[in-house]
Amino acid sequence: MSIRGVFSAAATPLNTDLSPDHGALAAHCRQLLDDGCHGVAMLGSTGEANSFSADERRAMLEAVVRSGISPDQLMPGTGLSALPETVALTRHALSLGVTKVVMLPPFYYKGVSDQGLFVAYSQVIDAIADDRLRVVLYHIPPISQIPLSHELIARLCERYPNTIAGVKDSGGQLEHMASLAKTFPQLAILAGADPFLLPLMQAGGSGCITATSNLAARQLRVVFDKHADPAATAEVEAAQRRIIALREASNSFAQIPTIKAMIARRNDAPGWRRMRAPLVALTDAQADQLATILEGVDQSHPA
Repeated sequence: MSIRGVFSAAATPLNTDLSPDHGALAAHCRQLLDDGCHGVAMLGSTGEANSFSADERRAMLEAVVRSGISPDQLMPGTGLSALPETVALTRHALSLGVTKVVMLPPFYYKGVSDQGLFVAYSQVIDAIADDRLRVVLYHIPPISQIPLSHELIARLCERYPNTIAGVKDSGGQLEHMASLAKTFPQLAILAGADPFLLPLMQAGGSGCITATSNLAARQLRVVFDKHADPAATAEVEAAQRRIIALREASNSFAQIPTIKAMIARRNDAPGWRRMRAPLVALTDAQADQLATILEGVDQSHPA
């Protein structure tokens, strides 16, 4: 497994005109790495990727690389409904030295067959034709409504054994994640929700790509590093309690606006609350309620 660790599904800061704030994004990525993340999975669901144009996405990735963050520490989302755009974004990432990407299936048409998804992924990989490329398949049926079956993953692994590197499982079912880890020991199986990191690692998983890592990277790193150390059981359990509490707090309101409000509170930077439509920022009243919830988390489960 070439991909292991804690990866943050980084949120995206916006300027007052709702354009991406490149400087704040680069600083946030650096903070995530300093807090213990092995890498940053920018331009995913939490990063509002599908609310940005392809040109905006390219410019954001360029800005983060230009800021000095190693391309090896980045794992951007490049999957779009139109396959030529997926190819273009993935080629662009490779041109910057970014070799690992998280790739949604084409997600507009529902009820498509495994054969259709196999052809779609194959056309993208064949068009790129770059041996450096490592693809993490993105299984997020609650949003995409396009599940990635074990059979599909097996076919892709057989055809592209050096390219298919892992699966991000955001389906919300630990049993499914554990089954992937058992069935595909050669792949990095990455939890898409923070509380699942610990049990998934115990089941043979490889790490996580999660939203609450924007706030809980230090605790997730404790879990990743020490989950198998009996001497660190108390430390891991304390970290897990804070992870769960922060995840529950992030679900107090719509999750992505809530994550951004949590970052705004931590950084004392209200601009972090800005959202691209159709997502809507938390109101001041909601932000105040969230602050009270987070004060309780800090008292009950200190960092």
